[in-house]
Amino acid sequence: MFAFDTPRKPRRPSLTPMIDVVFLLLVFFMLAARFGADAGLTLSIGAGSGNEWQGPPRLVSVTVDGLLLNGVAQTPETLIAALDDLTDSRADPVVLRAEGGADVQALVDALALLSTAGFTGLLVAE
Repeated sequence: MFAFDTPRKPRRPSLTPMIDVVFLLLVFFMLAARFGADAGLTLSIGAGSGNEWQGPPRLVSVTVDGLLLNGVAQTPETLIAALDDLTDSRADPVVLRAEGGADVQALVDALALLSTAGFTGLLVAE
């Protein structure tokens, strides 16, 4: 039997590429993970209680240009003040409607505004 070369010791595989991949996966999952609870709006789904409407109309229209209360343009601050004048308590129903090409985000922003102000009787209409 011929020996053309001296036998070498087998090379051990390098772990550096595997460590790099694990590090990149760790960074990816840390950046992609969500920490904390998601914020949300509580909406009740279903028909009303069957009672008749009490008090003046409270229709908040969300448009591309802004907010309207019963057809009158309002800023967020004046909307809350005007709704306080129209309601006996913050649990009274307030109807919200998106119109004039307003997007869903504008409607959600209006819901969040009124919810943060303490209004709990929010109704969404088509």
